[in-house]
Amino acid sequence: QVQVVESGGALVQPGGSLRLSCAASLSIFRFYGMAWYRQAPGKQRKLVAHITSGGTTNYAPSVKGRFTMSRDSAKNTLYLQMNSLKPEETAVYYCKAKRSGGIYWGQGTQVTVSS
Repeated sequence: QVQVVESGGALVQPGGSLRLSCAASLSIFRFYGMAWYRQAPGKQRKLVAHITSGGTTNYAPSVKGRFTMSRDSAKNTLYLQMNSLKPEETAVYYCKAKRSGGIYWGQGTQVTVSS
């Protein structure tokens, strides 16, 4: 059973930083790609950032330059470092992983940006 589990969500002040983690139940290099999405209350889930197994990254224009993905192969974990957070980025953040067997979503982690 393939699983991905997010963690690291919290309440943070505007302008603050947070690092999210997505731990996979198998080597992250066995996925074609992994991605972070977010869903604000009453809105559609949107892509935040994507990384291929080869390490090519792609970021939504709204987060480019502030958010950075990284990987730790020993821990089978994908990270999302988020800096200069804004109140409108309050959302549930989800990790998604894709491989030949299917697409896998985590349960999400809540990020609240508020003073």
